[in-house]
Amino acid sequence: MAKREANIINTYADLLAYEEALDRSISGISLGNDEEETRLAEQGAHDPTPTPYFVLEDLFSHYTFGQDSHLLDVGCGAGRVLAFFAHSGFPGHATGVELDPLLADAARTWTSRYDNLDVIQGSALDLDLSPYTDFYLFNPFSPSVLQQFIESIECQVPGPSTVIHMSDNGDTWRYVGRPGWTEIASGSFTSYRNARGRQVKVYDHPQHYTVWRYQGQ
Repeated sequence: MAKREANIINTYADLLAYEEALDRSISGISLGNDEEETRLAEQGAHDPTPTPYFVLEDLFSHYTFGQDSHLLDVGCGAGRVLAFFAHSGFPGHATGVELDPLLADAARTWTSRYDNLDVIQGSALDLDLSPYTDFYLFNPFSPSVLQQFIESIECQVPGPSTVIHMSDNGDTWRYVGRPGWTEIASGSFTSYRNARGRQVKVYDHPQHYTVWRYQGQ
C-alpha cells in the first residue's frame, strides 16, 4: 500500500473504505463479504473471508512468481486475492476455486477481463492440482477437508510448491512431520500500521499464518 494512501488510513472505517475503492478500481465491484455466512457449511465450507490488502502484500512477499507460476486461491470467494494478484502485476497465472456458485459467478464475471485470471466453481478436492505451483488458503474449510486437500497436494503436485495458510486456527500441526514439507515462515496479524506508525485494529484476536514449502516426494 502506497504511503500516500496509508497516510489517510487512521481508523478501521478508513481501511474498509480504502479497500472497497481499490476493489472497485480493479474489479468494478466490492469484494468485501466478511458479513456473509456460508450456505455450504454441511459440505465443510467456512464463511467467506476476504483477506485485507495489507495482509496480502506481506504474505505474497513469500512467493516468487515467474511466467510459469500458477497460483491457486482455495475458496476464493468474490476474488480479493485474484484482484491483488492482478493489481500487483505479477507474472504467471492465478486461478480461484469456489464452492459457492453465487460467489464463483461473481468472481468469474469480473475476472473475465483479465487474461491471466480464471475461476472454477466446485470443490478443491475435485481439482487436478498438478498444474499449480503455489497455493493460498484463508481457512476455507473444515479440518477434515483440509486433511484431504493436503493429501491431494502430496499425491498430485510433482514439483516444489509454496503453500500459505492464513488464519490456520491451530491446523499447523496437520503439516508438521509430513515428508517433503518444510515450514519457511510464520507469524500473525492483528493491526494495520499506517505510514505514520499509527496502529489500526483489524482483528479481535491474532490471525496466525504459516508458509510451507512442499518439495514433492
